[in-house]
Amino acid sequence: MNTENTKPYILLVEDDLELAKLTANYLDKNGFHVETVSNGSDAVEVILRTQPALLILDLMLPGKDGMDICKEVRNQFSAPILMLTAKSDDIDQILGLEIGADDYLCKPAEPRLLLARVKALLRRNDRSQQDSNNQQLFRFGNLSIDKRRRSVKVDQNDVDLNTQEFELLCCLADNAGHVLSRDDIFQQVRGFEYDGVSRFVDITISHLRNKLNDNGSKPQRIKTVFGKGYMLNDL
Repeated sequence: MNTENTKPYILLVEDDLELAKLTANYLDKNGFHVETVSNGSDAVEVILRTQPALLILDLMLPGKDGMDICKEVRNQFSAPILMLTAKSDDIDQILGLEIGADDYLCKPAEPRLLLARVKALLRRNDRSQQDSNNQQLFRFGNLSIDKRRRSVKVDQNDVDLNTQEFELLCCLADNAGHVLSRDDIFQQVRGFEYDGVSRFVDITISHLRNKLNDNGSKPQRIKTVFGKGYMLNDL
């Protein structure tokens, strides 16, 4: 029996060959089959042809950078994408741009942390695929959310959300009328515990409010409950 065929397949796009080798070996020892690509120009073709269970994508690459690759493949590639960046300043950009990444890590990533993020993303993706019994369509006033089609509309107009924004909105919709703490949201959307530092929730909430026309001085759709968290108003 070929055990490689039974391991989840991860594609690592990383131009640092030594780092790519070390990362691939570590993940392989922990139950994954990893292949590597070192040039951004080759990455899109390999991603779309092989359709890995998870893509680990460096931000800075020769030929084509990680953000361009992510945007180019996202409509044809539904598995999780984990972005790697050498600069913490890039995090807001990764979260803010419509690139469709699911998570990010700053380099050099501690191996156990990388492994934890990989496992969390795969678990979350499995839950999403198997979660067919839960409510799939929500309506809150002029806001409609179709989880199966991954579509959001306000006043019947399509709202373009990236992966993080859509997942966070669905998390709030599943718990509409109830306050969720930052820890609750982080755990449900990211799949691991809040580290007390990440601005993921606050940044994504801000982007959602803007896109849902809820960006006044007193947002009414996604409400801030001071000292407790956030709540989607179930009007």
